Amino acid sequence: MKLLQHCGRPRTISKSLMQALRVENLSEDLSGLALVETSIPERAPGEVLVRIHAASLNYPDLLMTRGDYQFKPEVPFISGLEAAGEVIEADPDSAFKIGDRVMGGNKTGAFAEIASLPSRSLSPVPDALSYAQAAAMGAAYSTAYTGLIELCGLKEGQWVLVHGASGGVGLAAVDLAKAMGARVIAATGIEAKRERIDALFAPDATILAEGRFRESVADITNGALCDIVFDPVGGDVFDESTRCVAFGGKLVVVGFTSGRIADVATNIPLIKGFSIHGLRAGEYARRFPERGKAINASIAQLAQEKRITPAIDRVLPLSRWREGFDAMASRELVGKVVFEPGA
Repeated sequence: MKLLQHCGRPRTISKSLMQALRVENLSEDLSGLALVETSIPERAPGEVLVRIHAASLNYPDLLMTRGDYQFKPEVPFISGLEAAGEVIEADPDSAFKIGDRVMGGNKTGAFAEIASLPSRSLSPVPDALSYAQAAAMGAAYSTAYTGLIELCGLKEGQWVLVHGASGGVGLAAVDLAKAMGARVIAATGIEAKRERIDALFAPDATILAEGRFRESVADITNGALCDIVFDPVGGDVFDESTRCVAFGGKLVVVGFTSGRIADVATNIPLIKGFSIHGLRAGEYARRFPERGKAINASIAQLAQEKRITPAIDRVLPLSRWREGFDAMASRELVGKVVFEPGA
């Protein structure tokens, strides 16, 4: 039995092992993942030990199982970028105390019953959110906020084209842009998802992002095109998106879920007078921690006011991890997968 200490008050964990989803080997087919019993992590100074109630699946989690993400942790490692749960141990001078509801994460470690997470990466769960909603909010909404508002200065009434609008990050961008008073075109590569996107966040329009979709964008905006294009897809979608940006607009590169990193001839942004912004929200917050805190505070306030709410496709016990990963890989999802360790 392990004693947990906070400000001189002991608390206990009734077992020394926990369940966790661990990447044992890199693999293309998830064969390198296993649900294992492993030791509860030791908390380092500056970290907070959190009993995980919910952890959400992000696309980088899938990429890391293959070794295809820019961050390449040494195997074996416990998967999972972000979670929400209850504080069970912290430094005496920590901003968090035992029993606090917190959300946040690290690059790994969230898909477990207990995780030791940097205090700086955590924030209180808004009262309006459940643990599942809190776990689904962090990375997706901080990415959307950093891209749309921090980098692009989104203003009320602007036209925003959001690609990958059925995924966690894309849906967050649609939700956030609507909350800020923008006019939103939600784009997806799967026709069957358009109705579900409309039902969730009621964008001003939804389009199928294939072929020459510029004409659809021009028709919707009466020829004005878009002030901001938010693109987690890349490839052919990026190529066509350069034709959808208004003069003086901004195109945000979020990722490459299409599998192809696109090129752009520099005469295109020159002639059209638009700028291209690369977005790494986590790195932005690490390099500018005060801005990161301000972004998280703004997101929490919007959530507390119920102006934004993350979309959850399904909640699964961690034992059904493969179902969640397979659904993401096969592009079945409209919203986030949330795992419940210990369920």
